[in-house]
Amino acid sequence: MSLVGPRPERQHFVTKFRADIEKYNVRHCCQVGITGWAQVNGLRGDTSIPDRLQYDLYYAHNWSFALDMQIIARTVVIALKDENGY
Repeated sequence: MSLVGPRPERQHFVTKFRADIEKYNVRHCCQVGITGWAQVNGLRGDTSIPDRLQYDLYYAHNWSFALDMQIIARTVVIALKDENGY
């Protein structure tokens, strides 16, 4: 696990989503992380899997060191200021 990357799902959800959602498995091309692009854009907890997948695919296709630094900075701000920043 790395600091930044798509958040992992539990294995039984991965099996279900892989069968139900097109391109779901593509998000596994990069290492999972503690925080990610979807999370800093408000998709945390019980949110839409297809919406999270779009953000995860954006991250995978546009990865850069600068994007990782932006995600880390936004994570810190959200954790400190947002009432839902858990």
